[in-house]
Amino acid sequence: MANRLRSSRIIALSLGAALSCLALSPAVAQKSVITGGFDVGPGGFPGNFNPMAASAGFTWLSTYYEPLVVYDAKLERVVGALATGWQVAPDKLTYTFKLAPGAKWHDGKPFTSADVKFTIGLAKDSKAGSVFAARLAAVKEVETPDAQTAVIKLSQANAGLMDTLTKLMMLPAHQLSAIPVDALAKHEWWSKTPVGTGPFKFVKYETDQYVELAANADYRGGKPKVDGLVNRYFKTTASAAAALKSGEVQVSYVEADDAKTFAGNPQFRVVEGDSYVVNYLGFNGDAPLWKDERVRKAVMHAIDRNAIIASLFGGAAKAASCAYVADHLVPAGLDPYAYNPDKARALLKEAGWDQINGAKPITLLSYYTSPQQVNIMAAMQAMLSQVGINIVPKAVDVPTYNGTVYATPADWTQYPVVYAGIQIGPDPSGINVAINEKQIPPAGANVARVRDAAVTAALDAALAEVDDNKLAARFQDVCRAMNKSVPWGSMWVAKRYGVVSTKLKDMVWLPAPAGGPYDQKAQNWSITP
Repeated sequence: MANRLRSSRIIALSLGAALSCLALSPAVAQKSVITGGFDVGPGGFPGNFNPMAASAGFTWLSTYYEPLVVYDAKLERVVGALATGWQVAPDKLTYTFKLAPGAKWHDGKPFTSADVKFTIGLAKDSKAGSVFAARLAAVKEVETPDAQTAVIKLSQANAGLMDTLTKLMMLPAHQLSAIPVDALAKHEWWSKTPVGTGPFKFVKYETDQYVELAANADYRGGKPKVDGLVNRYFKTTASAAAALKSGEVQVSYVEADDAKTFAGNPQFRVVEGDSYVVNYLGFNGDAPLWKDERVRKAVMHAIDRNAIIASLFGGAAKAASCAYVADHLVPAGLDPYAYNPDKARALLKEAGWDQINGAKPITLLSYYTSPQQVNIMAAMQAMLSQVGINIVPKAVDVPTYNGTVYATPADWTQYPVVYAGIQIGPDPSGINVAINEKQIPPAGANVARVRDAAVTAALDAALAEVDDNKLAARFQDVCRAMNKSVPWGSMWVAKRYGVVSTKLKDMVWLPAPAGGPYDQKAQNWSITP
C-alpha cells in the first residue's frame, strides 16, 4: 500500500510566474504595505469578490466588508462586528441587534438598519446569486424601529441563524438598490467599485494577479497601522511558498509539505489550525449507480483512509464517520467503515454491481488541483479499482466545477460523484446547506442531490431546537443518520497551514477561516522594515 501511495505522488516541477513588481496605486505605493496570499488555500481564489456568492475566502473579504457578528479569534463564541449587542427571545423567533454607532460606508454614508434590511432581503433572493437564500428562508421580516436597531423575526426557530450571520457581509443599499437583482451576481461593481465598512478600502483589481486595498482613515475602530494590503494570486502552491521565501509576500496559506520547509526558520512563523472542512465523496443522488446503500458502503470499506492520512497528509488529518469529528458531536457506536476490501467486494456482489455498472469508468469531479489532493484522488482511484469500481478523477477550476454542479437541472452523467469539501465551521448547523434535501440547488449547496429522509429530518429537528442544552444531542442524531445510510462518503478533516513573516506584528490570522469571518482586527496589523 505504501509503495502504491508513493508511486501516485505528483511532484510540482515548475513554479508559477511570480510578479516581479506590483504596479500599486499611489495611495499605497512606497508606503507600509502587507502583501500576502490571504484567500483560503494556497494560490488564492481569483474572482472571489461577491460575498453573497462566496463559500470561502472570508479572511480577505472581511478586511473591507463586515458582517453583523463574527466568531472570536479562538472560534469559540460569537462576538459583535457591525452589531455591538443583541438579544434573542426565549422562543428563538426574534433577534434584536443594536448597531455600531459611527459605522460608515467607505463613501462616507452612515451604516444603518436600512442596510441590514436591504442585505437580508437581497440574500434571501436566489435571483441575486446568493448562497444564503435557503439558510435565511425562516426570516419572516426585518424591522427597523430606528437607524441603530434591526429586528430579525423568524417564522420558525433556526439554530443556525447566528452562524449564518457571521458569513453574511452587510451591503450598502444606496449603492446596490438600483441594480436589477438578476444582474447583480456578476455585476462589475464587486470587482471595480465595491464599498464596505471595514478597515480597508478597495482600490483596484489586476485580473488574476492581485487585489489592492488602502487604509480607511475613518474606520470606527481606528485608522489601520499600515497604509494598504495586497492580496496576491499564484498559479501553483509551490510558487506561493517561493514568494514567501523571496520576501515578495509576508503571509500565505501553504500546503503541509511546504510548511515543513519553514520549520525552524527564525524569519517565519508556521501557523497550524483545524480546517473545519470535511472532505467527502458526494454520491450524486440522481445517478442510479449509488441507489443501493450497499454500493456506497462498499466504497467506504474499499478506501484505506488511515493509510492516506498517514502517507499523504503526514498524519495531519482525522478520519470522519460523519460530517463531524468534534467529540461532543460524534455519538458512540458508529460504524467506522474500516478498510476491508473483501467486505467491499461482498457488498458489491450482493448489490449486483456487475449489472449496475461493473468496470465502466465513472467520472470523479473535483476542484482540487494541488499536488497533494491529486495524489489523494489517485490513491482512492487505485484502491477502488481493487474491488471493481473504476473511477476516473477529473480536476477542474472552481468556476467550471460550480457551473457543473449548480446547474439546474443538473446532468448527473457529468459528475456521478464529486470529491469536495464543505466548511462546517465551529457551528454544526453549517452542514445543513450541503446535505439537507431542501437545499438542493438552486436553493442551497446540496450539489450531490442527496435525498435522505432520515438525515433531513434530523437536521430539521436540530435547527428547530430552542433548548441550547439539547443541541449537541440533536446534532449527534444528524451524525448517526449520516453514518447509517452513507448518503455521502465522509472521508476526513485535515489540518491547514499558513506561514507568516516575523516582520508582521499583531496579526491575528488562521490558516482556515472556519467557514466564516473571525475577529482578526486587521486595523492593528503592522509590518517592520
